[in-house]
Amino acid sequence: MSVPQPVPPSWKDLGKSGNDLLGKDYPIYGTNLEVKTRTPSNVTFKVAGLRDSKSTAINGDIEAKYVDAKNGVTFTQAWTTANVLKSQVELENQIAKGLKIDLNASLLPDKAENNKSAQIGIVYKQPALHTRAVLDLFKGPTFTADTVVGRDGFLVGAEASYDVTKGMVTRYAAAVGYSAPEYAVTLHGLGNLSTFAASYYHKVNRDVEAGAKAIYDTKSTHGNVNLEVGAKAYLDTSAFVKAKINNAGVLCLGYTQGLRPGVKASFGLALDTQRLNDTAGGQPAHKVGASFTFEG
Repeated sequence: MSVPQPVPPSWKDLGKSGNDLLGKDYPIYGTNLEVKTRTPSNVTFKVAGLRDSKSTAINGDIEAKYVDAKNGVTFTQAWTTANVLKSQVELENQIAKGLKIDLNASLLPDKAENNKSAQIGIVYKQPALHTRAVLDLFKGPTFTADTVVGRDGFLVGAEASYDVTKGMVTRYAAAVGYSAPEYAVTLHGLGNLSTFAASYYHKVNRDVEAGAKAIYDTKSTHGNVNLEVGAKAYLDTSAFVKAKINNAGVLCLGYTQGLRPGVKASFGLALDTQRLNDTAGGQPAHKVGASFTFEG
C-alpha cells in the first residue's frame, strides 16, 4: 500500500526553515512597528512603519485584506509612503481543486514612466506536485514558471524565465533537497547556475534549532565561500533568543519576547567582531534595532 504524498513546498519556500532561522527576528536596521487588527467581517488591517537607522528615513504602508474563505476569494489593497498603490486578487479552488489564480497590480501615480506593473499568476498544488506560472505584462512581457516535485521527503525543483519580446530564456535555476520533520537539507543552483547555495536546518529538540548556509559565486573575483551558522533557543513559551555569525566576523544577536497575547517585541544587535575597537570615521561598524508587533 502506497503512502499518500504531501504537497511539497513552493519553489520560493525550498529551504525556508533554514532561511527563517538565519534571516528572521534580527531587527538590526532600525525601529519597526507593525499593528494588525481584524474586524468581524473578515477584514484585516495592517499598518507598518520602519525608521531606517542609516538614512533616518521613515517608510511605511497601510494594508487592508478581505478574506472570503468559503468562496476562496481574497482581496488585498495597500498604499505605501512612496505613493505606491498595490492591489491583489486571489481566487482559490474555484475552477479546479488545487488551482489558484493570483492577480497583482501596482501603480505610481506621480511617475510618468514605469509607473505601473501587472502580474497574472497561476498556482497548482496536488500531492507530490507544486507548480506556478507568472506572466509579467509590462516587464518584457516575461513568463516565469517553477515546479517542485516531492516523494518520501526528497524534493526536486526548477525555475525559468522567458522574455517574450526577446524570444529567449533570461534566467534559470534548479534545486534539490530532502525534508524531514526534524531536519532539512537544500542545494540551490541560482543565477543561471552561476551561484550555488547549500543550507541545513536541524531541530535538535523541542527548545533548540540550528542551521547553516554556504554560498559560492562562480563569478566572484575573490572566489571565497560565504558561510553563516546560527541557532535559536526557546527560553519559555513566549520568549526565545537567536544568534548567528558569518565568516566575515559579523555576529548577530536577537531576542524576542511575547509581552501578552497579540503583543511581541524583538531586539537585534549586529557586531563586527573585526572592528570592535575601530574608532575611524565612516559607516558605523555595528547595528542595533527593535521591532514591535501588535495584533488584535
